[in-house]
Amino acid sequence: MPTADNVSPAVELAAADRRLSDASAQERVRWAAERFGDSLVVSTSFGAQSAVMLHLVTQVVPGIPVVFVDTGYLFPETYRFADMLAARLRLNLKVYRAVESPAWIEARHGRLWEQGEEGLDAYNRIVKVAPMKLALSDLGARAWLAGLRRSQSSTRDRLPVVSIQDGRAKILPIVTWTDRDVHRYLTENGLPYHPLWEKGYVSIGDVHTTRPLGDGITAEETRFFGLKRECGLHDPGANI
Repeated sequence: MPTADNVSPAVELAAADRRLSDASAQERVRWAAERFGDSLVVSTSFGAQSAVMLHLVTQVVPGIPVVFVDTGYLFPETYRFADMLAARLRLNLKVYRAVESPAWIEARHGRLWEQGEEGLDAYNRIVKVAPMKLALSDLGARAWLAGLRRSQSSTRDRLPVVSIQDGRAKILPIVTWTDRDVHRYLTENGLPYHPLWEKGYVSIGDVHTTRPLGDGITAEETRFFGLKRECGLHDPGANI
């Protein structure tokens, strides 16, 4: 990524992180759009609160490529939610999938999500990380916007606003938002939660590795059987 003379990308982005620490979410998006132009994308999982980021970002950068990795194992409600938001917000949706179909992956590797943490890691690399890596390359992305927030889990409580992941800038416009902030934004803009939110699903991914929040488990334990929180896309040092 181009930078001022004698200033490394890491130094530049660290300075930007400090400047944007007290900025609004919209200001963070505007900075990213001005800095990276057409090489900026936003990712979405069409999860519980995804309408916030999709609305916020497209209000500032209409037509921005929206990367959606379809694992082939999402809830029917997620696919319908994606269709609804894509039409309502006029999203420039870019869908990416694994090279092999779900049936082919199972034929080759079995049900990886039932093979402990190592199996989950392999599964995530195949159906999430590899397609995202291809998407970022295909779209010429030098930077991407994501909707992670510090309050979501212990693995995210120290996330910066701006960082570098595998050579690309990663900007988290709502990283400092609370659940109350999210609810307020959705309400003020007439936006919906994911349909499964009302059924107790607070973090929504694949059918086989997602469960509703219930007695005796934390929000972090509703994904991946409590073995891990991140799917690989946002692991520190992930090669994407």
